[in-house]
Amino acid sequence: MHRLFSMRLRTHSLRALHVIFCLLAILLGLTSHAYAGERVALHWSKQAAPVEAVSRYAPLVGVHNELLIIAGGISTNNSRNSTPKYLSSIWLGEQNPNQPRALNWKKAAIKLPSPRAYGASASFENGIVLLGGSDETHTFNDTLLVRRNQASDIEMHTLPALPIPMREGSAAFVGSTLYVLITATDTGKTTALYALDLSTTALAAFTQGSEPKHYTAAANWHKLTPRPQSITLVSQNDGRGDVLFALEMPNSDSQSSLWKYKADDSQPHWTPQSGFNSELPNLQLSSGNALAIGQSHFLLFASSANQTQVLSYNAITNVWAKYDSIDPQLLAMPVQQTTTSMAVLPWDRKILVHQANKFNSSLQVAAIAEASDAFGWQNMTVLVVYLFAMVLIGVYFVFKNKNVNDYFRGGQNIPWWANACSMYATMLSSLTFVGIPAIVYRTDWLYWGGIWMILAVTPIAAYVAMPFFRKIDATSAYEFLSLRFNMPVRLFASGLFTLFHISRMGIVMALTALALAAVTPFDAWQCVLIIGVLSLIYCTLGGIEAVIWTDTIQTVVLLLGALLCFAYIVSGVDGGIAEIFRSGIANDKFKTLDIDFSMDSFTKLSIWVIVLGGIGQNLSTYTADQSIVQRYMTTKDVASARKSIWTNGIMAPVASVLFFIIGTGLYVFYQSNPEKLDPTKQIDQIFPAFISSELPIGIAGLIIAGIFAAAQSTVSTSMNSMSTTLVTDFMRPFNLCRSEKGYLNAARLLTLLVGIFGTLVGLLFISPEIRSLMEEYFKVVGMFMGALGGLFILGIISTRANASGAMVGLFFGVITMMFAWIFELVEGYLFGTIGIVSCIFVGYVASALFSKQPANNLSGLTIHTMK
Repeated sequence: MHRLFSMRLRTHSLRALHVIFCLLAILLGLTSHAYAGERVALHWSKQAAPVEAVSRYAPLVGVHNELLIIAGGISTNNSRNSTPKYLSSIWLGEQNPNQPRALNWKKAAIKLPSPRAYGASASFENGIVLLGGSDETHTFNDTLLVRRNQASDIEMHTLPALPIPMREGSAAFVGSTLYVLITATDTGKTTALYALDLSTTALAAFTQGSEPKHYTAAANWHKLTPRPQSITLVSQNDGRGDVLFALEMPNSDSQSSLWKYKADDSQPHWTPQSGFNSELPNLQLSSGNALAIGQSHFLLFASSANQTQVLSYNAITNVWAKYDSIDPQLLAMPVQQTTTSMAVLPWDRKILVHQANKFNSSLQVAAIAEASDAFGWQNMTVLVVYLFAMVLIGVYFVFKNKNVNDYFRGGQNIPWWANACSMYATMLSSLTFVGIPAIVYRTDWLYWGGIWMILAVTPIAAYVAMPFFRKIDATSAYEFLSLRFNMPVRLFASGLFTLFHISRMGIVMALTALALAAVTPFDAWQCVLIIGVLSLIYCTLGGIEAVIWTDTIQTVVLLLGALLCFAYIVSGVDGGIAEIFRSGIANDKFKTLDIDFSMDSFTKLSIWVIVLGGIGQNLSTYTADQSIVQRYMTTKDVASARKSIWTNGIMAPVASVLFFIIGTGLYVFYQSNPEKLDPTKQIDQIFPAFISSELPIGIAGLIIAGIFAAAQSTVSTSMNSMSTTLVTDFMRPFNLCRSEKGYLNAARLLTLLVGIFGTLVGLLFISPEIRSLMEEYFKVVGMFMGALGGLFILGIISTRANASGAMVGLFFGVITMMFAWIFELVEGYLFGTIGIVSCIFVGYVASALFSKQPANNLSGLTIHTMK
């Protein structure tokens, strides 16, 4: 009866899959019409505030820990013939939890040391720095640190005074370094640039004790070379790190109106960048009218033809765009350098603009206008249908698993080509699809060489590692360690692997969810739950066979989708593919090698870091990662497994070319169409955003669904491989179940539990501050898998290594990688190699100290004793 029911369920599941894929084809045919991406626009609204709080001209303003601070200024409530009234009061605005668009206002308990206006301010994680200012008779040079305290009020500290008094100017942070541009002092107009280190150590020294420390002028400030006509400073990430920009008033004598300061060279200097839009004549600027937004843009509020214009600069592509404004009449006062003050601040994912002349003031909020129903019901339908089809695959295989061999190894009947696709999808998956184009868009092709190192490791995997595991008929990779060393080494390594894959699940779900949340109606936490819950369903039900076949479908969908995306990128660039190569070469986007052997080359992606790091990452993965070793055991024989390894080894670097060229194509596309790129998008969201806005409706939904499902395939692989190690390494050796059915039920329960736990970790890992999901993933792989890879290699290549030495080596390898990560000693891509080398070296030396010969029988367990 049970067998009849399972056969009927499988038959119905298969029919349902046929219907679903037919439905997908029909939906794509009906909905695949072109969708043109919309221009970015700003939506303006007034922000209510007490008259005393905002009715001030040229105040010092900033935001710290979601607290808006408005200090000093000149009262705009005076009559036109009265003497200007300088203010010292400070007002605080905080988000009203019951009314998201309203602020709660209160007057601060402290005041500025003296009434003042003008000056400059800059915010960073430790507070707001207020610099200089002036009143009717004096110009000040004091530097004040204002920050929010526990009581939602503020505290004030004195920092080193400016070398010269500052009436007008601008300030910006690059990391923990404060740059200050002084454009007017007590003696008139000037241009001076200074820098002050406000790192945590320096800040603690500046503010220690209950009473502020006192400093002589210029005690800690460093004088730099300014741009002669600079008006405003702003910092932003240019794809390679945070840098300082200086804006100048456009004129016919200047090379450019925008300059970038390169401080990390042996001789710091300014380099010209792309100038303002030539279509905006007589552009007027004022200090404080630029704001860094998102991870690579800054906005500039300026005046042209007596109208306020909002310009956007992309620090990665080095191009400007002019944004449309909805309700532009709210910007009632055009920006004039001498008569208008403007402060532009980040506020709750929006832009807060305080604008004033000497008799009027206003406070407005601008938000990036979202495209109406950009994802659309058609894309949503395709997404739901596709994901449901993936679940049905798990249902199809639910009754095919009779024992743990079926559940963990697919009965060793998986075709070699499907196994190869599963290996490819397991190691790369959605992280490749989303992460690599983002890295290349932001930087260049340096990581490409590391991916090709898989070809150096493939022979080792095919002719050394895989035969070892097939010979001992391993279900868990770590069975080898108990035979070669002892059970404690096996359990410790298996536990470390479990910890790695819990972290891997969290990273894959959280970072993929952050990218997808930008282009779907779902929040990031909802995307994590979708990925986690659906993975739980089909992985718990169908086991490794369901995982492998869904991986195969994902591989086909994502590769075909990537080809289609590149075709649309080429069609959206004037000049097509020739322009992509021309612009890419001109902007150094095809750089594949950094020939650098200097003393600090290990801290960046130099050629030897890429080669050694790529070999280390792949070596540890293809010798010690259960999710890959498990694939060695799912085919019918050694020859089929070897075909899978070689097919994956060739597929991975060849297919990577497509994703790297997509990254360069996105760079050129948004150079040509800068107004289409939402500046609030994270860099890792750029490819999903392109798919959602530029691809035909329906096709976009299918590819987004493919990204969802690819993340699920990676997550489900982690679930199944962790369940495998927990049952095989922690339960079977101790006979915790009485029958095969008991172990099968335990496997399903453990899959469910680790899936729930991994999903919770994914929710905890959600962080919009992460600039590159792929770089973070490389670090995690190296930190956990490097030492494990070293442990396996030590056992295979040495007959002298013993259990005690292996355990010491494993501990030392893990500690070494943690040390390198915490203190940022080397480029994260090198972590895996460091773990391998440190584990092998220390393990071998420790083995010699503990014992001359291992106790175990080594027959067939090392390269020296293989028969």
